[in-house]
Amino acid sequence: MRLRAIIVDDEELSRRGLRVRLERADVSVVGECANGPDALEMIPKLAPNLVLLDIQMPEMSGLKVAAALDPETGPHVIFITAFDEYAIRAFEVHALDYVLKPIDDARLAAALEYARDAVRAAQDSDFGRRVTRAIVSMNPGEAGAADSLMSDRIAVRLNSRIVLIRVADIDWIEASGDYVTVHVEKKSWLVREPITMIAQRYRALGIARIHRSTLVNLDRITELRPLSNGEFTVVLRDGTELKMSRNFREPLGTLLGSGTHS
Repeated sequence: MRLRAIIVDDEELSRRGLRVRLERADVSVVGECANGPDALEMIPKLAPNLVLLDIQMPEMSGLKVAAALDPETGPHVIFITAFDEYAIRAFEVHALDYVLKPIDDARLAAALEYARDAVRAAQDSDFGRRVTRAIVSMNPGEAGAADSLMSDRIAVRLNSRIVLIRVADIDWIEASGDYVTVHVEKKSWLVREPITMIAQRYRALGIARIHRSTLVNLDRITELRPLSNGEFTVVLRDGTELKMSRNFREPLGTLLGSGTHS
């Protein structure tokens, strides 16, 4: 998949160097900006699916630019910056990744591959919704058919086919911004949906939150190992070990019907 990108950086030399790297990585650079206001004007016109964004710029910081983009319909953002102290704030404005200057080629390549996965996941999610609507349109007399069809499955498109993942088959789920990675045995899929929505939708099916960025299928848990700080290590059937934070001990204990209070 070839990404369409806009570079936003107030330093011309930095833009030029990044353009060369992106073109080598088979990324189509459709525009460049030297400041935030120009970027916000250019993005709707050129409709990129990726923005490479500097943080410290005159007039408007990269953080403010990212915050002004719609997290649902806007392009993905990778921050390219010389300052690592902004990392936490970058992810608060839904950044996909954070690459430090001077840019390491391998690190940039990993960020771009992550961006490609994210774009594919967004396309998969939209495709799944369209397929569900199409199925329902063929059965107009069945009220709630779409909800029934997808109530215990997550739709993921792989190239020209759709994979319907049964929630009961999921081992665990990890969050990354507005995305989740769904782990099923030795496979994993990236899905564009916040972990909060996944947790709410599938709680009744045994999917429990054990950390702000982790969900687990209760049926896969084989052991809870207490740690000295009041947290637990959750061990799954396949040996995967996950951390359960203290904030989620009580809810998990209630769901399991067992004591995790000690």
